[in-house]
Amino acid sequence: MIFISYVPPEIVAEAKKIDALTYLQNYEPDELVSVGNGTYTTKTHDSMRISNGLWNWFSRGIGGKNAIDYLMKVKGYSFINAVNLIIDKTTIQRPFVYQNAEQNKIKNELVLPEKADNFCRAKAYLIKRGIDSEIIDECIKNNLIYEEKNYHNVVFVGYDENKKARYAFVRGTNENRFMKEAKGSNKNYTFRLNSVTKSNRLHLFESSIDLLSYATLMKLKNLDFHKENLLSLAGVFKSTQNKNNLKIPTVLEKYLKQNPNINEIHLHLDNDEVGRFASENLKQILSKNYKVIDSPTPQGKDCNDYLCLMLGLKNFCKNTKEKNKKVERVL
Repeated sequence: MIFISYVPPEIVAEAKKIDALTYLQNYEPDELVSVGNGTYTTKTHDSMRISNGLWNWFSRGIGGKNAIDYLMKVKGYSFINAVNLIIDKTTIQRPFVYQNAEQNKIKNELVLPEKADNFCRAKAYLIKRGIDSEIIDECIKNNLIYEEKNYHNVVFVGYDENKKARYAFVRGTNENRFMKEAKGSNKNYTFRLNSVTKSNRLHLFESSIDLLSYATLMKLKNLDFHKENLLSLAGVFKSTQNKNNLKIPTVLEKYLKQNPNINEIHLHLDNDEVGRFASENLKQILSKNYKVIDSPTPQGKDCNDYLCLMLGLKNFCKNTKEKNKKVERVL
């Protein structure tokens, strides 16, 4: 993010035009939870209510209108940092303004970002992340990956059983780490690579990048990833610790119903608190009906981190302490 220490008043005025709901719908859609009648709460703060351009955090007795208020009072940003964040995000991706809840239902169709004339920047970004170029080309050929025209973000697409695009995840190809789901994305159809032969195994990942990293790791070991089912969960959250209230992610639940032949599930979730907690939850839920194998990477935060460590791509390693370690080549 490019930081501006002094922001002209006219730019601040533009930033203040973005209300909290518009900000969250565009840049943190996974944080929003609809409670009906055009009112929302958030996954992090369930006592918060957002509607009609206003937000109120009842348990704290504070509220506001615009995204700057939200970032300062809820997330602890300074005023200048909040303005810089909004400027940065809106420069990369112009916000779409949702009119009301009813129009949201009408406009529930997936809106794919416009494709660029070529996908050079997206491919170069993925190669820098260690992803095998032939795997990238294959995904591009099958319309699973492309580059967005206006902002050159890389887009990962998920399809339903009728081969209709139903999900798209957009990721920045620069240092801003911009990430969002395309408008109208249905999380039942996240990014995946299906086995070309009938396989009883399913591999789960937190992100599309990790999925492609695992496919690359398999190729480096002379293993054929085409014979495996690889599914991105598009993120996981630290869910409730109430053992009687644990749930399977909707995309996984739907996938297992549509593929009753699956009897073995490999978990390749992150090596952080959220990833380990999610893995334990999934093992507890799924072990009754499936053979569940927890397979985090032996080093690094996630599959891409491990791949970058193995290939010596230190710029993308999340943990600087890992960068100088000898990499254990285990898959």
